[in-house]
Amino acid sequence: MNNLRPEETIALSDRYLMRTYTRAPVAPVRGAGARLWDAGGKEYLDFTAGIAVCSLGHCHPRVVEAIRQQAARLMHCSNLYYIEQQARLAALLAEHSGLERVFFCNSGAEAVEGAIKLARKWGKIHKGKESYEIITAFNSFHGRTLACITATGQLKYQKGFEPLPRGFRYVPFNDLAALEEAVNDHTCAVMLEPVQGEGGINVAGRDYLRGVRELCDRAGLLLIFDEVQCGMGRTGRLFAHQRYDVKPDVMTLAKALGGGFPIGALLAREEVARAFEPGDHASTFGGNPLACAAGLAALQAILEEGLAANAARMGEYLRKRLWGLASRYPFVKEVRGLGLMVGIELTEPGAPFVERCREKGLLINCVNGYVLRLVPPLTITEREVDEAAGVLDEVFKEAIKEKEGEARH
Repeated sequence: MNNLRPEETIALSDRYLMRTYTRAPVAPVRGAGARLWDAGGKEYLDFTAGIAVCSLGHCHPRVVEAIRQQAARLMHCSNLYYIEQQARLAALLAEHSGLERVFFCNSGAEAVEGAIKLARKWGKIHKGKESYEIITAFNSFHGRTLACITATGQLKYQKGFEPLPRGFRYVPFNDLAALEEAVNDHTCAVMLEPVQGEGGINVAGRDYLRGVRELCDRAGLLLIFDEVQCGMGRTGRLFAHQRYDVKPDVMTLAKALGGGFPIGALLAREEVARAFEPGDHASTFGGNPLACAAGLAALQAILEEGLAANAARMGEYLRKRLWGLASRYPFVKEVRGLGLMVGIELTEPGAPFVERCREKGLLINCVNGYVLRLVPPLTITEREVDEAAGVLDEVFKEAIKEKEGEARH
């Protein structure tokens, strides 16, 4: 089948798709590594990586081959039966996380939904029938289902969908005293992102996460880490919490887990996972052979190709390059992040900078209005980092010249 021209794809999408996205005028048809191309041959350096999904780069050979082979054998099998690829992926995740039980689904939101259900069921068993509240952080993001937007500590995702489910309470991120004060007789769990992605690349403090772990232990609460965006090597370790030496009771994964193919996972300690009994939770497509074959290939690539270590090295190099730019441009307020999860906070809206970068062939995005988010593949090289930094330098320089021109007039 021949590709449509980019303008044809855009027109067809605008005619028939629900308008749930503000889409940039880009219609990729091919990807390799950190590069994307549209049908007209325009090339982009992709520093969004499918929003931290394509952490191996686009179309990594190991994932492509795993999908090809599995698709020819068996794509789907009901969870009423045992699935080899699912068992193997679960074993590998358990081995490297120290969390003994795994439930597979199709997305990050589903993984978080599972974590919410598990925490409530565990709370009722161990703390009483009124134990159902989960404390989350302001500026968090936990997904788009009704329960997940309620867990999310940002009003903009909740507006228009009221009434929201009960059972969530919000506290400032990195504020241990506020968290301790919020705990009450209804609390069953605390759910946090070690690095808040959609909230603006906000990094948890080491003492904070350790304090949260101690608080949960004292109060008999579950600690849930949402690593949908920050997990799978992105922060320089396989799981973000390993950067802090803090082990959760429950963890959610998705995005990069499938190397570009949809899959999510809920992991838990053995004692916590026992709260679920047959019939308590399920997913028709979760853990299907095709998705798990992709996940197994992606996880093995991260482990065997040293991609978490590369994320640590390249993340440090990227932030160093960006701080060099920040020193020259007054509208750059801060550069922050962990591994290859990097944010550039500006003193003015970020959307125009995203657009100008795209016009020059660099794909980034803006979160929380003022933070440019860079989450390139974990395979990124120094040369590609230099290329991206060069584009940002040009865009920032043009912005300064425009401001000087406006001031003269």
